[in-house]
Amino acid sequence: MTNQSRRRILQTTGAVISTTILGAGAASAQKANSRFLIDLREVSRAQVPEDVEIIHDLSEIDMLAAQGDESKVGGPSATTPDIKVDWSGDKGGAVKEQSGPSVDERSNSHNHDGPPKNTEYQWDKRVQDVGDYTDKPDDGKSVHDTTTGEGTRVAVVDTGVSPNHPDLEGVVNEELSANFTTDGLGFEPNGAGDHGTHVAGIIAATNSNDGPAGGGLGTAPDTEIVSLRVFSRKENYTSDSLAAFLYAAEVGCDAANYSVGYPEPYVDPEEYPWLIGIRDAYRRTAKAVREKGMLIVNSAGNDGLNMNTENILSLPTEVEGIFGVSATGPIGVGWGDKHSDNEEKWLTENRLEEPTTQPAFYTNYGSAVDVSAAGGNADVEELSENPDAYNDLVYSTVISTDEQGNVVPGYGWKAGTSMAAPQVTAAVALVRSLRPDAGVEEVERLIKDTATMPEEGELYHGDGHLDLERLVKATK
Repeated sequence: MTNQSRRRILQTTGAVISTTILGAGAASAQKANSRFLIDLREVSRAQVPEDVEIIHDLSEIDMLAAQGDESKVGGPSATTPDIKVDWSGDKGGAVKEQSGPSVDERSNSHNHDGPPKNTEYQWDKRVQDVGDYTDKPDDGKSVHDTTTGEGTRVAVVDTGVSPNHPDLEGVVNEELSANFTTDGLGFEPNGAGDHGTHVAGIIAATNSNDGPAGGGLGTAPDTEIVSLRVFSRKENYTSDSLAAFLYAAEVGCDAANYSVGYPEPYVDPEEYPWLIGIRDAYRRTAKAVREKGMLIVNSAGNDGLNMNTENILSLPTEVEGIFGVSATGPIGVGWGDKHSDNEEKWLTENRLEEPTTQPAFYTNYGSAVDVSAAGGNADVEELSENPDAYNDLVYSTVISTDEQGNVVPGYGWKAGTSMAAPQVTAAVALVRSLRPDAGVEEVERLIKDTATMPEEGELYHGDGHLDLERLVKATK
């Protein structure tokens, strides 16, 4: 079967697989009934009635996030409905569970019971020469021989990060971490699963868990994570995320990982003025945080869409100033027979049916993609028959809840552009650890210029596929 034939088959089954393995699944977006953004370039703060509640002061971008009667605040140009992102429609749950912790409905983790061999599962680290997982014997050195991201700080703007996972202990700055929703709880996950914890592990897991569950390693294990929760259970409001970005830049984060996004129909700007308003709010925010030295890294989305089409606007990936990341992944890592004879050769020669740089079947693509990175891939037929097929997904830190409501740390597989974005966020940390004074544009240029271009070309990969070895060599 040719690569293109396989890709077409996988794309046609995307609706099925997205509810079972994708880290972010399929999100829907809608205008919030009573929440809206006020444009302070169109109306003064003094004109906002007292019975309109201000939820977030976004005056740094000349906006306020409010709740109440939108009609009381100026004319149509003065306000934009807030957008609610809802993941509650994704009810796939785990495709396959072995004995061990259960998983949240949307976390979609395949949990492993027993000591894992990390060199088996973390193909994304092996192909990037991270830690001891180098597959390039030319000099025997890994990326971590040059830098582990020390002295840097990144925000995970997501569902919350569990600071009590063994591989994230001491990594999460609990003092700076915060909750930007209105539910009144803390920064840790609250009913939205372990998406943020999985993302954080890809960035900064320390592989320090010496318990029976083994451990996992992040690309930048010495960076500091700031957990900024913007999901209350399954729901997120755009204004909560905007406030989190501005805060992250204020507390000195080098990058903010945002593995959230949604495509919207876009035909006539006059028909969708609220969409234009939201895009402008993201644009203003990106500009403001870049001026403070922070880069927003965003997942391109899991809808298999060409974002160059005129009738689709994918937010916030297509916003100027936001770094968009598409996903790639292998097919065939450790699948038994010839694939498991010699694990050191899993990622070489003809042992893979698809290389690690193959565009994942679900990934969005187009000119809004800056680079591609490891997000995991899947062969649908094999997943139903071969448990080793989960090795093609991305392995990282997860959490679940036991019968008493206690948080139980673990490890699991997910796939999605949600998993690809943190690979790049960690790369930003590596660059900034070597060049603390590098501006945002310099960091972006280094990542793009050192990326390598696979056969599929820029439609899927932007400026190329993330190459950490070339990146750190060019940066130091």
